[in-house]
Amino acid sequence: MNNSLINPLDSVEVQNKKLSKIVFALMNRVEQATDASGAAYAQFQRAAVLEQDVQNRTKELEHALDLLNESNAQLAQANSETEAARSNLANAIEAIQEGFALFDANDRLVLCNSRFGMHMPDIHDHLLPGLLFDNYVRMVSESSFLSLPPNETPAQWAERRLKRHQETHVIFNVRIIWNRWVQVSEHHTPDGGTVILQTDVSDIMRLQRQERERMLDDQAKLIRATLEHLIQGVCIFDNQARIVGWNHRIAELLPISLSSIRVGTPFETILAKLEGKIKFVAEMTPNAIQDWGRQKSGRVPIRFEIEHGPQTILDVFAQEMPDGGFVISFTDITSETKAIRAIKTANETLEQRVLERTLELEDALAVAERANASKSRFVAAASHDLLQPLSAAKLYIASLDNASSDERARDIIGKAGRALNSVENILEALLDISKLDSGRASFNIGAVSLGVILDQLRDEFSPVAAQKKLDLRFVKTNAVVQSDATYLRRILQNLIGNALRYTDAGKVLVGVRQNKSSVRVEVWDTGPGIPDDKQNIIFGEFQRLNASASAAEGMGLGLAIVERACSLLNHPLRVESKVGVGTGFLVEIPRTVRSVQHPNQKQEYNIQTIEPNLVALLIENDVELQGALTITMEQWGIDVLPVLSGSEAISLLHEIDIVPDVILADYQLDLGETGTDAIRQLWSIYGRIPAALITANRTQQVMQDCQKSGIELMYKPISSENLRDYIGRVSSQAKLR
Repeated sequence: MNNSLINPLDSVEVQNKKLSKIVFALMNRVEQATDASGAAYAQFQRAAVLEQDVQNRTKELEHALDLLNESNAQLAQANSETEAARSNLANAIEAIQEGFALFDANDRLVLCNSRFGMHMPDIHDHLLPGLLFDNYVRMVSESSFLSLPPNETPAQWAERRLKRHQETHVIFNVRIIWNRWVQVSEHHTPDGGTVILQTDVSDIMRLQRQERERMLDDQAKLIRATLEHLIQGVCIFDNQARIVGWNHRIAELLPISLSSIRVGTPFETILAKLEGKIKFVAEMTPNAIQDWGRQKSGRVPIRFEIEHGPQTILDVFAQEMPDGGFVISFTDITSETKAIRAIKTANETLEQRVLERTLELEDALAVAERANASKSRFVAAASHDLLQPLSAAKLYIASLDNASSDERARDIIGKAGRALNSVENILEALLDISKLDSGRASFNIGAVSLGVILDQLRDEFSPVAAQKKLDLRFVKTNAVVQSDATYLRRILQNLIGNALRYTDAGKVLVGVRQNKSSVRVEVWDTGPGIPDDKQNIIFGEFQRLNASASAAEGMGLGLAIVERACSLLNHPLRVESKVGVGTGFLVEIPRTVRSVQHPNQKQEYNIQTIEPNLVALLIENDVELQGALTITMEQWGIDVLPVLSGSEAISLLHEIDIVPDVILADYQLDLGETGTDAIRQLWSIYGRIPAALITANRTQQVMQDCQKSGIELMYKPISSENLRDYIGRVSSQAKLR
């Protein structure tokens, strides 16, 4: 319908005429209007705008109708395609060889093919769209074609089937009458629906059963052959305690004939046939074994022995099988039992002989231990006694060296001093080995700064390396280890000294490797190397692979001390070497986080100036060492008061009415008196005069006693440099006072 005021089909004259009438009418309305605001003109404008809106809406409506017509056409085409797809899907589902059914998310049947449910004709016609899954399961459970498992009702089968329906993916077999089988495969779709496939697997199941029967027959033959080859007699009973298998060995071991054993013979019947013919050993009785066989399940394995006749002893072992049956085996142990009895008799005879021999060995061991202890005491005593004259000799040599101006004489005196130093090193090594072997070595285990020890050893050995033109390198470390500071220093000192001694050219490297719970110190050299067959003997006493080395270069005791000390400290030690390349010694030391104890080492001081007329009280019971010390100190301008004991020192000082500036006392004096006792006596009378203890005793007890009392500790043989340094420090302190 055209809403325009002018009909476009009219002629131009008619249209102009109509427009003239419209204009005339409008002009009249304008002239006749009483509204001063020009309402008529406004209405004219609204009419014009309204006409334009009507035209626009009409165009939009026409466009919408075009779109609707186009959509209807597309929808019709889509419906046609959907019907075609549905038809194709139905044809495809129908072409499937298996039964197919689709249930929606509400468990209602959407569609199925003609093969679905074909194995149960009594329900096939009821499988229509809209059928609930529960009703479908109920119909299957009540079908006359379903072969239910033994002792299971249709309701129980349906309940079990519905439980499996809750699973995402299910595959199981359903048995149909006439020995047919259907495999059911059930899957859930993403939208909550269910797809069911039914496959006839009757032929497969029959083949599997035939194969299983054949395998069972083969297994039965194999089991029979195995039973007949066993040396034990075996009886197998089912869960009703009836015999189902045995071997011929039973008749050889038991007083029973094979003709009396039949399949299905009860266990109690066989026991009755053996009654009076066998004897149960120990706590087992016929009633106990009978009660064990009557149990339906939960039998505990049992083992016992039986005897029959004068000679035969059988070991019996009975154990339950998974199906509730049980197996009993009989083993002839006559020979073993007789042998055990014979051995027991022999053991009883031998025990006395072993006891006698043990007592003899204990006596021999005690003799050997006493001999070893005696040897260790002898070495310790001999070494201590040798240190006394050695100290005197070193002091005399030092005095001659200071007093002589002849160059040749000074050279000879220097060689003599070096020889005495070699003797000192050997004696110290003997003392260490003696203490380590005798078990008298005392360890002060604690936290030790490895870096401090290595810094000291670097300063000690750098001149030796420089003299031999060797490159000596130390790896810096701040590791703290758990060890005895003194013996750890001695271990590393011997290893580094040994490396420098046997290396003629190249370098010696002292490295440190950090591990999680330990630190490994490695000493590598570029020496001649150690052959594999010699690496086990280098740790023995007096073992030196370089036979041309002089005694001044060591007597082969260093590695013996290292091996013993590492063993007692529980520091694993190993050696790696290649002939012509070099050798490495590796020591594993445990780490610690405790506070550090610094190793006991000799403090080095600058040579101090000794004030003239310094008075030194010397308590030494060895006349030779007393004379050497006196001469040495008098050369330094010291007034020496030599005495043999603490009581003599007190008498002398009281007599001359002098208080000494320093006290030097030997540790082991006569009549059991010690230098520390003498020093404390003098302190009680004259106050805390600076005092030093001179000793060859290197035990922790002496060292700790001196540290606690504030007494300087000097080890024999006495170094004139150390003695002069100590007296110089005392002199400087006296001057300050």
